Amino acid sequence: MNAPLQAAETGRWTHRYASLGPDFYTELPGTGLPDPHWVATSPDCAELLGWPQDWWTRPEMLAAFSGNAPLPGMKPLATVYSGHQFGVWAGQLGDGRALLLGGIHGPNGHFELQLKGAGLTPYSRRGDGRAVLRSSIREFLCSEAMAALGIPTTRALAITGSTSLKVQRERVETGAVVTRVAPSFLRFGHFEHFTHHGMEPRTRELFDYFLRHHAPECADAPNPVTAALAKVAAQTAELVARWQAVGFMHGVMNTDNMSMLGLTIDYGPFGFMDGFDPGHICNHSDHQGRYAFARQPQVAFWNLHALAQALLPLMPNVDTDAEAAGDELIESLEIYRERFGQTLLGAMRAKLGLSPDVDERDEDGPLIDDWLRLLAAHRTDYTIAHRRLAGFDPRQPVDAAVNASVRDLFLDRAAFDAWASRYAERLKIEPADALATRARRMNAVNPAVVLRNHLAETAIQRAEAGDFDETRRLLDVLRRPFDEPAQASDADFPPSWAQTLEVSCSS
Repeated sequence: MNAPLQAAETGRWTHRYASLGPDFYTELPGTGLPDPHWVATSPDCAELLGWPQDWWTRPEMLAAFSGNAPLPGMKPLATVYSGHQFGVWAGQLGDGRALLLGGIHGPNGHFELQLKGAGLTPYSRRGDGRAVLRSSIREFLCSEAMAALGIPTTRALAITGSTSLKVQRERVETGAVVTRVAPSFLRFGHFEHFTHHGMEPRTRELFDYFLRHHAPECADAPNPVTAALAKVAAQTAELVARWQAVGFMHGVMNTDNMSMLGLTIDYGPFGFMDGFDPGHICNHSDHQGRYAFARQPQVAFWNLHALAQALLPLMPNVDTDAEAAGDELIESLEIYRERFGQTLLGAMRAKLGLSPDVDERDEDGPLIDDWLRLLAAHRTDYTIAHRRLAGFDPRQPVDAAVNASVRDLFLDRAAFDAWASRYAERLKIEPADALATRARRMNAVNPAVVLRNHLAETAIQRAEAGDFDETRRLLDVLRRPFDEPAQASDADFPPSWAQTLEVSCSS
């Protein structure tokens, strides 16, 4: 048994968050799953922790990661936070079905482990503290899929399930527990909680904790508060830009679902774009469309303003000139606009195969915008269109047979031809040998496979019938999203029945 796993077993856990004191959390044991079994484990996440691939074969591991018997040194606790939900102040929230076990320092840094679905906590409100197999599979697969796509995210180590635990959602389902992994699970809502409840000294303690562990470079800045807020804003901008580039929709961007580390966190009613529609709402519970795809960048900026408001009491001049203090905080958020635009433009240039060795041209932005408009006008499949565009040959007429695979995605051929002629002209200034290298470069950033809802649904249906092979197979496919899958249907258009799928906040 290697040293990292021995450390996990023998209690050399760290408890950074517990050092903050009881105002920040409630320590409590989990309510484990009866008769638990493994559903799936992630070898990539285990490697991240420095654990051997067979870590899960130890009996005590099943007990620990189903919430039944913590390993020596684990100290389960639920953290308290508040937040704005759908733009409305929701008051106190907290880890209603999550338990932070502690952290481990391994070869890739410090990571905290958290169980999701291990029973009631003081912050469950009207919930039951449980997660169901359906939502657990979606979170597990998407966490690992996003990591493979290069998008910052919390990770998922494992899912455990129980056929004997029945949980009521829209229907009766079986319970499950996901083990989530991240350097930190700190949210905007943690800071909002203490400020909005008049506990500014606790806001200060939490901010100092954040600086110490996650932004030490900001501690020596002339104003650590504005420096840290700018850091969070920049990381958030880069994250959301990467969401937009890959066609990912979070579905419920409440401030309590926003990571202080710029990670994708809390996978619920998420979705990947099929036919491109900027106004698409992936969350069936989002009746006003607040979190529609095209609104995600602005919502993230709104959420950062909410975080700025929570940090206002920490500004050194807040007592003498609150208005000036607020203006300074808002000014520090301006990096969001710049970083978002830079990141998205860079990502979209790469998706179109424009070489990073060729300087950005004035026409690149309009070319990208018009490509997206073309996709939207035809509701063209977002993932497939970008993948097929890699085969476009600018040396041939746009209506040549070699270009048919992408051209045939558009009913209005003339509209595609007009855009493709501009694209071909732009490609002429690329390196002379760029045809093959451009295709390889595009296929390295345009995935062949994303976690579409119908793929997840197929795995869920089989798992609910007791067959976990499809969940595990799909995980292997999503670990290599830029490779053509052995099963061609994984990268094909969604079937007609997928149009009837709906995901909501219970997903």
